[in-house]
Parts: sequence; C-alpha cells; structure tokens
Amino acid sequence: MYAELSILDLVLQASFVVQLVLFFLLLTSLISWTMIFDRSRVLKQAWRAADAFEQRFWSGGDLSTLYRDLTQNERALTGLASIFRSGFKEYIRLRKVEENDPLAIVQGSERSMRVALSREIDRLETNLSFLATVGSTSPYIGLFGTVWGIMQSFHALGNVKQATLALVAPGISEALIATAVGLFAAIPAVIAYNRYSYQVERLHNRYEEFMEEFSSLLQRQGRG
Repeated sequence: MYAELSILDLVLQASFVVQLVLFFLLLTSLISWTMIFDRSRVLKQAWRAADAFEQRFWSGGDLSTLYRDLTQNERALTGLASIFRSGFKEYIRLRKVEENDPLAIVQGSERSMRVALSREIDRLETNLSFLATVGSTSPYIGLFGTVWGIMQSFHALGNVKQATLALVAPGISEALIATAVGLFAAIPAVIAYNRYSYQVERLHNRYEEFMEEFSSLLQRQGRG
C-alpha cells in the first residue's frame, strides 16, 4: 500500500510534461487493450466460422442450395462463406454469358473470390497497425518523459550549493516512471500484434487453399 502511495505521489509531483506523457501512454494502453480484446474475439469467430463452413461445404450437399442459403443472410457473411458466395455468384453469371468457354468462367470466378479475400483480410487486420505503432513508439515516448524529468531534476540542482542523493533521487524516480509506463503500454501491444498477425496469415493461407480447391471443383463441373 505504501509503495502504491509513493508511486502516486511521484506522479502527482512530476512536471507537467512528464504528467502529460504518462497520461498519453495510459490512454494509449487503454485503447490498445480494447483493440486486443476486439481482435481476439474477431479472430476466434473467424476460425469457428471457417470450420463450420468447410464442414458443410465438404459434406457433399448441393452447391446451389448452399449458395441460396447464404444469399438469404448476405450482409452477415464473412470469411469462407463470403468468398464462396462471391465466386459462385460470378460463376453463375458468367455461365450465362460465356457458355462455351469454361476457362474464362473459372478465371472470372477466381477474380471475384480474390476481391472478396482482400476485403476479408482487410477486415481481419483492422487495428493491427495501431498495435504495431504502439509497440514500437511507446518506449520512446516514455524515454522522452524520462529524459525530460531528469533534465528538470539536474536543472533544479543548479540552485543548490550542495547536491546530495536525497535531492536527486525523487526527481529521477519521477522520470523513470515514464519509461516503465511506456514499456507497460508497448509489451502487450507487441505480443498481441505478433500473435494476431500470425493468425491472420494462417487464415489467409486457409482461404487461399479453399479457393484453389473450389476453383478445381468448378473446372471439373465445367468440363462435365
């Protein structure tokens, strides 16, 4: 309890610039934690949705029936369901136009799926750039607060005839809090960014594998 009060006293007694740095870092940390929990929820939903869709897709059911079912809830579609719908919709449209060119039909369907894939990856990567920025800049912002606080402490010693550790230590302690808060904001952001970037990359690879398999299936249907 005493340590907590001492840290609070140091923060309250710090210079305005150091207090401003601490406030900015704490606000940044709060925002980054909000984004961390949000990305965790979104990515878990993406994995569950991919598992559920692939289970239904490879169950042997009719693709036209699956397409009609998905179209009924078009706005809520994400992930593989959105990619499949975009590709199959284009496939149906092109079959009416390019009846004698199966290759052009499949290529058009692949282009449509690529567009849907790009939108999906953009959705999954939302806020990851912010986490990367927090992780890379927060230690430097904290270091700025530390350097400023130490400068102020040594400047104040110029008016004292005899400098002692008791006079220097409080000011340096105030300044070092900024570095500690900067690391507190940066470390979770870096860990979350690396983890979520890896998960997005795995989902990206999974989506592309499905697109290749689906394209092969459409080619076989076109030949039939």
